Amino acid sequence: MPGEDWSDQENDAIVARYFSMLADDLAGRPYNKAANNRDLQQLIGRGRGSIEFKHQNISAVLRCYGEEWIAGYKPRSNFQMDLVEAVARWTARHPEWSLRPPRVLDPAGTAFAEAPSLWIGPAPTMRNEAPPTDIEKARMVAMRLDAAGRDERNRALGRAGEERVFLHERSTLIQVGRNDLARRVRWAAAEEGDGAGYDIASFEPDGRERLIEVKTTNGWERTPFHISRNELAVSEERRDAWCLLRLWNFSRQARAFELRPPLASHVELMPTAFLAKFN
Repeated sequence: MPGEDWSDQENDAIVARYFSMLADDLAGRPYNKAANNRDLQQLIGRGRGSIEFKHQNISAVLRCYGEEWIAGYKPRSNFQMDLVEAVARWTARHPEWSLRPPRVLDPAGTAFAEAPSLWIGPAPTMRNEAPPTDIEKARMVAMRLDAAGRDERNRALGRAGEERVFLHERSTLIQVGRNDLARRVRWAAAEEGDGAGYDIASFEPDGRERLIEVKTTNGWERTPFHISRNELAVSEERRDAWCLLRLWNFSRQARAFELRPPLASHVELMPTAFLAKFN
């Protein structure tokens, strides 16, 4: 069996065991990697090293999917698409996993609570992009597993990201002595719905408007995201004030970067839906 391709049954078994350990990891419950490896050796007849390597492949698939992975299994991108299909089968059987509620701040503390600092760094560019093989694998996995659609459907994740940015904006203004502006920061999406073309109405320290569209993922910084026609239109109409704040690695240690209009100078915009009208 060593050197042979993994069967669907073997891939399904190790993917299920990986997600079981990942659930424990995210919940802070103890689990034993070595014991799980021994169990899998008995179950599928593969060696310890082969199983360890496959765990790292699964981490790479989940990173490409824009999902959390077990930190102790460093992603290795030389995986085959049959492993992606195994992850797709598991997530299809467990839709609650992709739409699980995120770990969020205490909603009761939104009234000028001290928000944890939000790390905002440089956006992904050609200079700091991952190796070409990783990028191509990420694109294939994201398309197959619909990473952007998953984040879009997870309303709890989107709302948690907006709340985090809302608190961050107010805290930032307070820190520079602009309590007057901090009191006027609005969570527009919560108060008025999604039609405004931005989620948070904030301010620069000098009083200029700052209109923020928030996009949140639990995955890495290159996870694709959906943006609406209305959001794009507002980004063009209000170029001086509008920005997109991308939150990533949200549930573990939220990080962020900003994109300023025109968005086409930062990302490839692909049409993904059409309006069907009757003649």
